[in-house]
Amino acid sequence: MLEIHTEDLRPGVVLIRLDGKLMMGPESASLESLIARLIDSGARHLIFDLSTLHQIDSTGIGRFISTFNRLLPLSGSLAMAAATPIVRKGFRVTRLDTVFRFYDTTADAIAALP
Repeated sequence: MLEIHTEDLRPGVVLIRLDGKLMMGPESASLESLIARLIDSGARHLIFDLSTLHQIDSTGIGRFISTFNRLLPLSGSLAMAAATPIVRKGFRVTRLDTVFRFYDTTADAIAALP
């Protein structure tokens, strides 16, 4: 199960906290539709708080790739904050930790925004 919480930090900047498991299934699909709605409504900088995300699979990682690809032509950004060791390992194994920006805390990610 995945719970998704969003917080508008300022115009165009949204913090998205993921709680639970980001795996293949309807929960993962709901994240993709949320991202589409946020981008369509003007969000260009997304910070994902991964501190309470306990598990991720290739479908979950694919959701981040899709988000990154949607933001890139809009001069947007995507930041990962407070990833748990197991989640960080999933990105390291796929070498996507060299593509996505990871921060130790959400405060660090917010401070790094343009």
